[in-house]
Amino acid sequence: MAHVVAISSSPSSTSRTEAVLGTVTGALSADGHDVHTIALRSLPAAPLLLGDATDPSVAAAAERVTTADAVIVTTPVYKASFGGLLKTFLDLLPQYALQGKAVLPLATGGTPAHVLVVDYALRPVLSSLGATHITPGWFVQSSHVTVAADGSVLLDEAASTPLAEVTRQFADAIGRLSPVRAAVAVA
Repeated sequence: MAHVVAISSSPSSTSRTEAVLGTVTGALSADGHDVHTIALRSLPAAPLLLGDATDPSVAAAAERVTTADAVIVTTPVYKASFGGLLKTFLDLLPQYALQGKAVLPLATGGTPAHVLVVDYALRPVLSSLGATHITPGWFVQSSHVTVAADGSVLLDEAASTPLAEVTRQFADAIGRLSPVRAAVAVA
């Protein structure tokens, strides 16, 4: 199975963005994929803000992304766009870090007015990093996600059904691309 890296750009480990990501990574893990999550909030702030891609923590995170078979990118929506923490990290990746990978963009936000963030803000940045296999992403409205005190997650049908579908499409893309990536690595 494929090695999948999930980029979490939520500043909180108990956010709805994290809950959505956990739902997707749980499904992919259950299908046998090796999933590793990079929580950007755990990277040192100074190197991120100074653009220091040589910092060992930042370099290790970037290496995980560049060597992955597939990448999930999640973000909460702030001021009608994806979060600055994500933008800062993406700016430190090599120019073609996402080339040849399946990429799944996901966003969460408080209002349906932000639904176009995935396609009009995030997708162009992912494309600029060489991503040519960006699968349909999804915007999940925060009111459709409940995170209980014990950490359990409940997605209402407005979120769970389309999220399951984009996860399936992403898994299908991984399956199509993995043999191609393996053949390129051998050659």
